[in-house]
Amino acid sequence: MTYRILVLDTISPAGLERFPKDRYAVGPDLERPDAVLVRSRDLHSMEIGESVKAVGRAGIGVDNIPVEALTARGVVVFNTPGANANAVKELVVAGLFLAARRITAAWDFVRGLAGDSAAVSEAVEQGKKQFIGFELTGRTLGVVGLGAVGGEVANAALALGMRVIGFDPALSVLGAWRLSSEVQQAGSLDTLFMDSEIVTIHVPLNDGTKGMVDARRIALMRQGAVLLNFARAQLVDDTAVVAALDRGHLAAYVTDFPTPAVKGHPLVTALPHIGASTAEAQASSVVMAADQLRDFLEHGAVRHSVNFPDALLARHQGSRIAIANENVPGVVGRISTALAEAGLNISEMHNGSKGDYAYTLVDVDGPVPPKVFEDIRRLGGVLSARLL
Repeated sequence: MTYRILVLDTISPAGLERFPKDRYAVGPDLERPDAVLVRSRDLHSMEIGESVKAVGRAGIGVDNIPVEALTARGVVVFNTPGANANAVKELVVAGLFLAARRITAAWDFVRGLAGDSAAVSEAVEQGKKQFIGFELTGRTLGVVGLGAVGGEVANAALALGMRVIGFDPALSVLGAWRLSSEVQQAGSLDTLFMDSEIVTIHVPLNDGTKGMVDARRIALMRQGAVLLNFARAQLVDDTAVVAALDRGHLAAYVTDFPTPAVKGHPLVTALPHIGASTAEAQASSVVMAADQLRDFLEHGAVRHSVNFPDALLARHQGSRIAIANENVPGVVGRISTALAEAGLNISEMHNGSKGDYAYTLVDVDGPVPPKVFEDIRRLGGVLSARLL
């Protein structure tokens, strides 16, 4: 069988090489693809054909993908958490220094100097007083979100001699293992904002986090505090940030999202969304996305999906049915009954749920007749099914 992968962005060859040429057709103009591999292309206005079984996003954010509509069809959407974490972490650390030492303002000042060596030297001596900054050692950094990126930022800040407090009610066991024991836990998000001299945001954008850094939370921050946002623009209320900068409550805002409201402000350092823009991060994220799609298409395995639970089950002799279904009572029972009535033995089964949706892998001894599979595919609550 040949699988077809529609590629919608310029993709690192390191990722494309993960698809064996004898079993995969990969390109930007394929008809009836089995899966889509995308980085930043906006899929909301694109028709995603019924042949598509999965979408792999080489990156973290999936706001360019119509996840809700695809989920209703049983299409699994993957992202690549951790693949670009080091790249983003390094830029966040750079952002700390940019804010602490007023580097961009000082650079602009020097670039505007004119005259001979004596004139420039005198201007430097007279002007440097306006760029007095502060040292990071001993300062308190609040990290909102302690996942792949936030955890690395927290550990790096400790290495710089900072006191670090974090808040993440959804911290995973793996994330906790990776996090230094020296990171202190904030009792609440509001407490973190009150106790921190610098706050950096590392949470996904969703209905619960949109606008989370608003005027009320900014008012909780200390006079002269610094805010960093390398996650998503919509997490922060730009109007509230500008007002806080204008009245001197915030000393600086460093962001990877140059919105019209903030990009020209003298106390804002805005970068062109380059957090993951390293050759290493791009290659790593594409390799991860390609491996996820391969494992899903060939084995039905799910790892790091944003809309369905992880599902990993060692392959056995016989047939495998991979099913995306609604998380409602009776679906797994009806699947088991359909197989039993056909005289088929289930050798292994995995079922997991994520919110309103679930994913089931069923290994069966021997072949599954087409009619039996079709009966399962048509069961109430089943969104999609594949016979592997």
